[in-house]
Amino acid sequence: MTGEMSPVDKAKYVAARRAADMVQDGMRVGLGTGSTAVWMVRRLGERVKDEGLQIKGVPTSSRTAQLAREVGIEVVSLDQAGWLDMTIDGADEFDGELNLIKGGGGAHLQEKIVATASDRMVVIADAGKEVETLGAFPLPVEVVPFGWQTTRTLIEEALDTMDVLGTSTALRMNGEAPFVTDEGNHILDLHLQRIGNARQLALVLNQVPGVVENGLFIDICDKVVIGYGDGRVEVRDINEGTIETDQPAESGENLFLDIVD
Repeated sequence: MTGEMSPVDKAKYVAARRAADMVQDGMRVGLGTGSTAVWMVRRLGERVKDEGLQIKGVPTSSRTAQLAREVGIEVVSLDQAGWLDMTIDGADEFDGELNLIKGGGGAHLQEKIVATASDRMVVIADAGKEVETLGAFPLPVEVVPFGWQTTRTLIEEALDTMDVLGTSTALRMNGEAPFVTDEGNHILDLHLQRIGNARQLALVLNQVPGVVENGLFIDICDKVVIGYGDGRVEVRDINEGTIETDQPAESGENLFLDIVD
C-alpha cells in the first residue's frame, strides 16, 4: 500500500516516473535492471496502455525482459533495434560528474552495452546514491568462470598499484553456489572503499585476462533524475549544465495513488 512505502521507495518511484515520462512515441528505449528500473518499466507499461504509447524496449536482463512483456511493452533485441534513442537505468552510486558504479544486480555487462548504444543515458536514483567519490559500494567485475581464481589474483595485484583504500575481493554467491550472470559468468565484488581515479581503474581492470567488464560507467551517463522521499525530483544534465527541480504535488500522497502492490 502507498502508506507503507518508505521514503526511499517513494524517491525511487518519483525518479522513475519522471524519467519514463521523457520517453516519446516511436522511441527505441534501453530498459535498465534493478529496483528503481522496475518502477520505470511499470510506468512505461501504464503509458503504453493508457496513452497508446508505441515504443520498442531493449531489456538489459532476462528479469527486465519478463517484466516488460508483462506490462505490454514490445521487447526487441539490441541487434534488432540497431541504435537506441535513450536508455533509462538505475545506479548503485553516482558522483558529481555523473560517473557511476553499476552491477549490484549483476547485469552491468548488458547495461553498459545497451547504454553505449544509445543517444542518451538517463540514470534514475534516490538521493542516497549520490557520493563525493565512488567506491563505497563494492565494484562488480564480471569474469569468465575458467580460471576465475587466477583472474582474481591478477586483479588484486593490479589493485595494489591503484589509488584505492581497500583491495579485498569476494566472489559473489547465490546461496551456496557462485552467482551466474545472464551470460554464464561470475562476478567478483571489489571492496575498494574509495576510488581515486575511476577512469584509470576501469581501463586497468579490463586489461586483466578473464575480465569481461567492470561496473564503472565513465562518461556514459548524460542525465540523472534524483528522487527524494517527499516527492521532489531533481534533473541534472551534464551536457547542458542545467539543474531542474520539480516540487511534489500539492495534494501530497495523491502522487502515489496509482501505485499498486
